[in-house]
Amino acid sequence: MKKLVNLSLLIAILAASTAEAAEIVVIVNPNNPATAMTSAQASQFFLGKSPMFTPVDQAENSPLRAEFYKKVCDKDLSEVKAIWSKLVFTGKASAPKELHSSAEVKKAVAANPSGIGYIEKSAVDASVKVVTTL
Repeated sequence: MKKLVNLSLLIAILAASTAEAAEIVVIVNPNNPATAMTSAQASQFFLGKSPMFTPVDQAENSPLRAEFYKKVCDKDLSEVKAIWSKLVFTGKASAPKELHSSAEVKKAVAANPSGIGYIEKSAVDASVKVVTTL
């Protein structure tokens, strides 16, 4: 019985830590006047529908990128790539710059007043401002 209780506690702890690790935040430069943003608004910037912000993306093979686009746009990465290919091919937009880590995304957004990116909630510091938590 004691082993069953310990196993249940271990499963609960693992589930809680997994949920915490999966939290993604959308960030902007601290000097940006935006204080909050809906997922639909964030989706516009990351799918090239609005030039108001300059999106910075995670690396193409990043699990965070796949999770972000699924949560924000309800699209998988192949759908997102097709959208951007069309925009770039027609000259309507330039694809977001891809960076290799949340630290690089945070640094790029902190350096650009119109920058917008997404990182793990645990990576947030005072150099960026959170406008959406997913």
